[in-house]
Amino acid sequence: MKKTHLKKNTTKLPLPYKVRKGFSIYCAIVLVVALMFTMSMTAFAANDDPLTVVNNLSDFIFGLIRAIGLIMLGFGIVQVGLSLKSHDPSQRANGFLTVAGGIVITFAKEILNLITG
Repeated sequence: MKKTHLKKNTTKLPLPYKVRKGFSIYCAIVLVVALMFTMSMTAFAANDDPLTVVNNLSDFIFGLIRAIGLIMLGFGIVQVGLSLKSHDPSQRANGFLTVAGGIVITFAKEILNLITG
């Protein structure tokens, strides 16, 4: 059996200079407008109390950590569900460990508050 490979020849359509120039000007304008909107954000000054700034930063960071924990928790639940379907005990153990880790990460701030008192 002889295999013959058909080679497809593709050619670019000619793009006139005016169209190319107009597209590059359009891209530059869109980029400038996007940068103008993103870089002109108003920065509100915080109160004179530095403790408020640290607390706000702490709340923001723990919010991000909570989001990561919820993502891990959801992934662990999916992993446990798939392991129950495929009858795979090692995947089931990994799923339960991921669920437990997601719960710990989700409630990390509350756990730290309980520990520190």
